Amino acid sequence: MVEAFVRLVCPECTKEWQENPSELPKLRTNFSCSNCHATRRLTEFMRTERDLETVRQFQ
Repeated sequence: MVEAFVRLVCPECTKEWQENPSELPKLRTNFSCSNCHATRRLTEFMRTERDLETVRQFQ
């Protein structure tokens, strides 16, 4: 079984990391950066359109 991941980037502090899309909240839910605690919609943390599409497949 291949594990999926999405790349995230904080729009405030530019920290980059990866997450399992099945463990992320719904796209329109507020999400906080673990580094600077900036809170925005999860969609704003998606690094690319492909990452956004991957998350949509798991929701």
